Amino acid sequence: MEKLKMHSPDMTQENIEKIRSLFPGCVTEAADENGKVRLSVDLDQLRQELSDHVVEGPQERYRLDWPGKRAALLASNAPIAKTLRPAVAESVNFDATRNLFIEGDNLEALKLLQEIYLGEVKLIYVDPPYNRKKGNNLVYRDDFIGNTYEYLEKTNQIDEHENRLTANTEANGRFHSDWLTMIYQRLRVAKNLLAPNGVIMISIDDAETANVLHVCNEIFGESNFVGTLIWKNATDNNPTNIAVEHESIHVFAKSKAELEGVWKSSVSEIKDALKRIGDELIAQHENTDDLQEAYSAWFRENKSQLGPLDRYKYIDAGGVYTGSQSVHNPGKEGYRYDVLHPVTKKPCKEPLMGYRFPKETMDRLLEEGRILFGDDENKIIELKVYAQEFEDKLSSVFELDGRTGPYDLKELFPEAKKVFSNPKPVLLMERLLSFAVGANDLSIDLFAGSSTLAQAVLELAQREGGRRRFISIQYPEEIGQDSKDAKEAYQFCVKAGIKPNISEISKERIRRAGRKILERDCHPNWSRDVGFRVLKIDTSNMQDVYYRPDEVDQKSLLETVDNIKPDRTAEDLLFQVLVDWGVDLTLPIGRETVQGKMVFFVDGNALVACFDTGITEELVKELAKREPLRVVFRDNGFVSDAVKINVEQIFRQLSPTTEVKSI
Repeated sequence: MEKLKMHSPDMTQENIEKIRSLFPGCVTEAADENGKVRLSVDLDQLRQELSDHVVEGPQERYRLDWPGKRAALLASNAPIAKTLRPAVAESVNFDATRNLFIEGDNLEALKLLQEIYLGEVKLIYVDPPYNRKKGNNLVYRDDFIGNTYEYLEKTNQIDEHENRLTANTEANGRFHSDWLTMIYQRLRVAKNLLAPNGVIMISIDDAETANVLHVCNEIFGESNFVGTLIWKNATDNNPTNIAVEHESIHVFAKSKAELEGVWKSSVSEIKDALKRIGDELIAQHENTDDLQEAYSAWFRENKSQLGPLDRYKYIDAGGVYTGSQSVHNPGKEGYRYDVLHPVTKKPCKEPLMGYRFPKETMDRLLEEGRILFGDDENKIIELKVYAQEFEDKLSSVFELDGRTGPYDLKELFPEAKKVFSNPKPVLLMERLLSFAVGANDLSIDLFAGSSTLAQAVLELAQREGGRRRFISIQYPEEIGQDSKDAKEAYQFCVKAGIKPNISEISKERIRRAGRKILERDCHPNWSRDVGFRVLKIDTSNMQDVYYRPDEVDQKSLLETVDNIKPDRTAEDLLFQVLVDWGVDLTLPIGRETVQGKMVFFVDGNALVACFDTGITEELVKELAKREPLRVVFRDNGFVSDAVKINVEQIFRQLSPTTEVKSI
């Protein structure tokens, strides 16, 4: 019976396979440093195949390089023997939710997720450490081969809580190099998860914005650069030289050719709300002045909720409209003709470049009452545009007060002074999601922080319906008490009875946001899924003997008969199997007792797993009769060697399409 590999993909070997498909003569078998035979690239032969294009030695070339880049490349490709362990008590609606919260390092998370969600993620949002201050510590793992922290521990670079002790200062010569290594590894793996029409959005400020563009050009290709969004988010009242009042959001596509034209957001929920209030007021008020007065009162109260439609402050019998649309021609020369003012009967002031419509179109608009005039002919006319005609576009420059992010959190955590520093506003995440993500798509927040993106996904689903899903990834970075903000966050965690680390605050934010959202009227086509499964990255469930059976000596043989660590549960084993087999981690999980043994049924019969011991031939036959797509047992779980040998034969007879494996 074939065993599951129980580790993430070895991307180096997969890349070699790709070269082999193009140049089969350049791939051979060679022994590695341990004497194990593996596929290897014959670089001399490959150079011969690419002789007109190979760049070698000190020749000048266009590229981004830094100390540690080669090691970063190796680390991004290297497999890891890690697993995801479920934390049911920390989850919300664990059995039914389609959302995930992964606690641990995001590079390890990406490696564990890449086979499961390969080519399925519509948006990956990246809000990394900005690396803007000298002396900041970058809390991330940068050694993924062997014992992750063995080297750092031996050289006193981390404390007992696995926090980096080496300050990332310019004096250490690696101020930018460390940061580049961190982001390069993660973006390389993240690319594999993007859908063909998926995008990655990276928030950053001026400190590393140039490096982000260089790295993304290398990983995604310059041809897949979609653009940079300039978010004006602050007012700098005390500038040094230049008042910096913005951040950048760089957008790259997996394949720009797959994106559908200009991104437009329907903002359907806002347009529907304006139509409803407009219809109600029109039915209540026949007098035009009374109608406008009633709508103006509603508009003043609700303007902050209208987003890009906050200019639609007028109403008439046709509905809510704005009069700020220009009729002048934006090109070199427009149409020239007179438009008479309805009161003074004199020609209205003509735009400098003429009108953008021919006279026939203007006559039709006048007849339909779509042209707005000033008090006299000295004001240039405007075009009346109704809210239902509005189509939003993602402008490269937009303004959104960054202070609304803390306000969003204050609304959810009224008892705390401050629980998180500089969280992104929910409205910002909603805006990005509304353009880049469809109603049934999956988004990943790579540096979840306070999980603003998760709340934004739930907010949009509550208003618009559909089945938007999120995966939030956050390292359990401990909160110290070295600053006023940190002390306030620490005190909140203590009072709330949660561990003082960022991931705990992140999870609590999603819980509270979900409860608040369900108090409102929800879209009828929404499942009301505000839950999330918490999965924690940990060492493999398997003993070392599982990966290196040849290293077990006779003395320790009896100690390693069971290749599963003694502290692991059946649920732990199930999720490692899901990861290894590439099965969606949010599928519904059922549990049944079959002939006295606990059996898991994932998404019905998509995967059946039993990790109990003492499995009999009768139990195997009963499971085979259910014809599952996949089935997995514990390698030493059978009542006898004879039963273990007969398992595959039983399934060949009763369910020949079932894939059978063991751990």
